[in-house]
Amino acid sequence: MASEVKKVALAYSGGLDTSVIIPWLKETYGCEIIAVVADLGQGEDELRGIEEKAIRSGASDCVVLDLKQQFIEGYIWPTLKAGAIYERKYLLGTSFARPIIAKAQVQVARETGADALAHGATGKGNDQVRFEVTYAALAPDLKVIAAWRDPAWKIRSREDALDYAAAHNVPVTASRKSIYSRDRNIWHLSHEGGALEDPWREPPRDVWVLTVHPEEAPDVPQYVEIQFEAGVPVGINGVRKDSVSLLTELNALGAANGVGRCDLVENRLVGMKSRGVYETPGGTIIYAAHRELESLVLDRETLHYKDIIAQRYAELVYYGKWFTPLREAIDAFVDATQRDMNGTVRMKLYKGSCTVAGVQSENSLYDEALATFGASSYQQSDATGFLKLFSLPERTIAMLKQRKG
Repeated sequence: MASEVKKVALAYSGGLDTSVIIPWLKETYGCEIIAVVADLGQGEDELRGIEEKAIRSGASDCVVLDLKQQFIEGYIWPTLKAGAIYERKYLLGTSFARPIIAKAQVQVARETGADALAHGATGKGNDQVRFEVTYAALAPDLKVIAAWRDPAWKIRSREDALDYAAAHNVPVTASRKSIYSRDRNIWHLSHEGGALEDPWREPPRDVWVLTVHPEEAPDVPQYVEIQFEAGVPVGINGVRKDSVSLLTELNALGAANGVGRCDLVENRLVGMKSRGVYETPGGTIIYAAHRELESLVLDRETLHYKDIIAQRYAELVYYGKWFTPLREAIDAFVDATQRDMNGTVRMKLYKGSCTVAGVQSENSLYDEALATFGASSYQQSDATGFLKLFSLPERTIAMLKQRKG
């Protein structure tokens, strides 16, 4: 089998798992390795020297692709517009990052003549599904190497991986004292493993990286106004911004005020429950603002049906089903609901909380003359006929019960 693989395009992050996979691939398959790095806004610290590190570890080449804008506008904004949240809390930061990484892998594989794709996801997590469903959708002809499921892979824990890295002189930042598994991009930072595996235990203070501890955040609330066009944030405090600059600024504002922390025991696709701790400062602000603008602009039936669609959309994203007809069809529906989603939302950030302080839109369906408790154009007597018809089913059932005693 090993002789059949000549060149592999590896999804490479420079983290512990993908770092040790490079020498393992060379030992096991004797193949050439192209490391594919997707810059999704994980920061200079993670990307600094990554090409040199990949080549020192045994890769023949390392391709770094700046995909931040494509990631935000092609993956984050559609999910935001759908209102998709997995299991009430998770804003899907890792979930929609995997399809764009896998797509980039496929493109590099085609350009370099690779005959196989590889990833560092474990055999018990969600990412293996997200990578391989995308491979199947975009490159069903290419072989897939999943190291953690390979019979030749003898690493069974992060401790084993650390030992393997040391034996092969592969530099890694993880250690036995800081054993958390982290995934970072411009949308969020996730944390798993270590002390977090006990759901009864509060996350240790050293887990949090992006956000200020709420009790240490400023004592004065900070207000920020977000402008939307067709459901997409386009400006902050009246200043129009590109998607990368906008999200970067809101991340900084949210983080400085302790906004965006999430602690969740979630249901993985493979069947087990796992605990994840997430920091999504800018995303938390944007989601809250978008939701409030929808309450002003969308009619009742559309809003209620969209809530149903949102849950299904979240499952599709979480399950790695990005490149599917259903996701594209839901996008078409969502885009139709967002045509009039223009307006401004004022958010109040204070010690970990993110609340709405005002909302306005030229397409608002809110009519103060109708809703006011004062003198109104609404005719109270109009409700009489409506109530008779609306309660007719209940009245009919009650009359039947009375006849039957």
